[in-house]
Amino acid sequence: MNADDLKQLTTDALDRLAALLDTGHSDQLTALLKTMGRFHHYSFNNICLITSQCPTATRVAGFHTWRALGRCVRKGEKGIGILAPIVRRRVDACDDDAKHVAGFRAAHVFDVTQTDGDPLPEPSMATGDPGVRTAQLRDAILSHAIAIKASDDLGGALGTSTGGRIQLLTGLAPAEEFVVLVHEFAHELLHRSADRPASRDTRELEAEAVAFVVGDAVGLDVSQSSRDYIHLYRGDREALASSLDRIRRAAATILGAVEPIG
Repeated sequence: MNADDLKQLTTDALDRLAALLDTGHSDQLTALLKTMGRFHHYSFNNICLITSQCPTATRVAGFHTWRALGRCVRKGEKGIGILAPIVRRRVDACDDDAKHVAGFRAAHVFDVTQTDGDPLPEPSMATGDPGVRTAQLRDAILSHAIAIKASDDLGGALGTSTGGRIQLLTGLAPAEEFVVLVHEFAHELLHRSADRPASRDTRELEAEAVAFVVGDAVGLDVSQSSRDYIHLYRGDREALASSLDRIRRAAATILGAVEPIG
């Protein structure tokens, strides 16, 4: 496959991705976003409190929040103590911006493992069989002096990249392993120099767009998972267009090392 073929393949795939983004959120993503919106963002102090009391906690919420999500805290479960702010309005206040934190009170949350009920929605995953292309991809990553390490726990992430090192969660399905490796490799190719985009959302859009192009080229079903991932980072057709040259460059590099189907 020559350079012109790679450029055309990448352009066609990105056109399909742009069309997918235009269709809006999938039902699965909509459910996931609603769920995420019901969980509070905890302060560093509260994260320390949660970790010290329940080191295995992964997703916590209050009693009533769990009920609203279709789950119930099991009888006899001990709550995890945190500090909740007491928000009051100033005497002369006329809008919400004039509210202030007057103090803190004790509150309790529960980890998902302390509850029963409806399963929480999960992001869509890539499917298919990349075959020998995963080995080809790994060789390409190593040829760029980037180490690949397996990890049993990445704090909820499927993969990470930290400049010369990619960590991959163990136990991923073949298709998901392939696209996660492509995603993290794209970060290494595009986002380790001074000219990287300042916005994390833009960096994630670029990496996932590269994962879509390469995964699509080797015959994997990545359409919904990539669309949902990009929407999670507020990406759309316009944002995609502004990063096209960078995406094409990284996708061409990776596809040059991974033989597409056809």
